[in-house]
Amino acid sequence: IQENIDKVSQRGARLDFLQGKTDELDIQSKGFQQDARKVCKRIFWEYIKSRMCLIGAVFILLLVMV
Repeated sequence: IQENIDKVSQRGARLDFLQGKTDELDIQSKGFQQDARKVCKRIFWEYIKSRMCLIGAVFILLLVMV
């Protein structure tokens, strides 16, 4: 009987440990998601800026040619 009680208490301790780890992972995943959104937005605006520069260069080239 004592052995079963020890096993149950050990199992409870492991479950508490796992619960703590899942809470940490949840917090980390939310931070990762926010960082990923920031990176995505930054890449999008870099793409827009490069396209605008390309369009501007083509426009200036056309003005010089005409």
